[in-house]
Amino acid sequence: MGFSMTEGIIFALILVGLEIQSCCSQVTQINRGSFPKGFVFGTASSSYQFEGAVKEDGRGKTVWDTYAHKFGKVVDFSNADVAVDQYHRYNEDIVLMKDMGTDAYRFSIAWSRIFPDGSGEINQAGIDHYDKLIDALLAQGIEPYVTLYHWDLPQALADKYNGWLDPQIIKDFAVYAETCFQNFGDRVKHWITFNEPHTFAIQGYDVGLHAPGRCSVLLHLFCPAGNSATEPYIVGHNVLLSHATVAQIYRKKYKPTQQGSVGISFDVMWYEPMSDSAEDIEATQRAQDFQFGWFMDPLFSGDYPISMRSRVGRRLPTFSEAEAALVKGSLDFVGINHYTTWYAKDNSTNILSLLLNDTLSDSGTVTLPWKHGKAIGDKASSVWLYIVPQGIRKLMNYIKQKYGNPTVIITENGMDDANNPFISIKNALKDEKRINYHNDYLTNLLASIREDGCNVKGYFVWSLLDNWEWAAGYTSRFGLYFVDYKDKLKRYPKHSVQWFKNFLTTV
Repeated sequence: MGFSMTEGIIFALILVGLEIQSCCSQVTQINRGSFPKGFVFGTASSSYQFEGAVKEDGRGKTVWDTYAHKFGKVVDFSNADVAVDQYHRYNEDIVLMKDMGTDAYRFSIAWSRIFPDGSGEINQAGIDHYDKLIDALLAQGIEPYVTLYHWDLPQALADKYNGWLDPQIIKDFAVYAETCFQNFGDRVKHWITFNEPHTFAIQGYDVGLHAPGRCSVLLHLFCPAGNSATEPYIVGHNVLLSHATVAQIYRKKYKPTQQGSVGISFDVMWYEPMSDSAEDIEATQRAQDFQFGWFMDPLFSGDYPISMRSRVGRRLPTFSEAEAALVKGSLDFVGINHYTTWYAKDNSTNILSLLLNDTLSDSGTVTLPWKHGKAIGDKASSVWLYIVPQGIRKLMNYIKQKYGNPTVIITENGMDDANNPFISIKNALKDEKRINYHNDYLTNLLASIREDGCNVKGYFVWSLLDNWEWAAGYTSRFGLYFVDYKDKLKRYPKHSVQWFKNFLTTV
């Protein structure tokens, strides 16, 4: 199966050790003062989900503009043409951040605002907008953490050469990134090259549920084009080479004077074995390999996990010696977007492989949020989001032990409520479940730092505001602030805002 038994033993020992730790450390009350000095607290967003103004100031069209306007791709038939209008209301939103006491704001730059066609001529209006946003944040003492790519590929590049499927994207992304370093790097000291490459590789090129909507499931019944068995791996490979190329440019040309850092953010579920059998423990490690190791292993060792090499075979691209050297060590910090924990079990029947022949079946695992009919934790609104606070501590320890305790920033963590049209705004602001979620996840994160020695330096809440949540549209509310979509997008603080305000002002 290509799985290292040594890895399996290590994984099992981590699980056992953390079960012991989890039972014996309860933090009853935490606040900013509980965390190490300099620990960063912030909120997070992305350009397409927040900005709106999709046809203003020279912005070019993106693959998500195209995808969201196709019938049936978004559950409530909405799009993000307006989103929560942060393009025009960023000053108002910065006041909300300042009032809450946050240190930083993670936002993404829209590639198509800088290069409307993905390459070629720079759009000065786009530069000017982000100049003003960055300056406004700094004026309020809020540090910008900038994501260069949060899924909104310029449509022109998808039309020209299929975007992430072609190596040309590496050069075009590098020019875009360097343009951002040149224009904003005197003030931006924290760069995130990509948000969740695993997500957009799988959702966009395997199952076709995100832009650009490519897949080969059931002979293209759901997608007009794509190859689920190969394209996600090609996308992931080009992303890794793009990240490494940009990191090298920054380190050689800009870091000596700008003194910033470059990282990348990954979506990472924690997985618990469905049983204590060797097969399920090995499957749990494979699930992690095909999710997190897919990108982390090349960045730390120069190649993909052994389990991926063995199971995917020739469909998995290879790194040349020069590429492996370029990718290995090409990050200053690891961004982790963590929300939930699921169970993993061995896929002994192999039915998925016969039906799908894709990256989801290649791992030989089945992942589920239930065991014996019982959910792994209380459920949020999203179908995938179950509340399992101890998962974040176990994940931090896994990263520490497997990858040598690198610098980690939690670049997203949060939970959503349903957008219930029948509930009053007054009642929608009562989000005690969200308060408990953040308290319990932060408590476990703190234990991983204080008791386990994990090297975690920051925590960003997803999200400052309710917003447009991709294929879920406006049906899902992750925000600390309620956005009234029926009344000029007015912002109202949920109870969690006051909780965070108390948390952040108590030292």
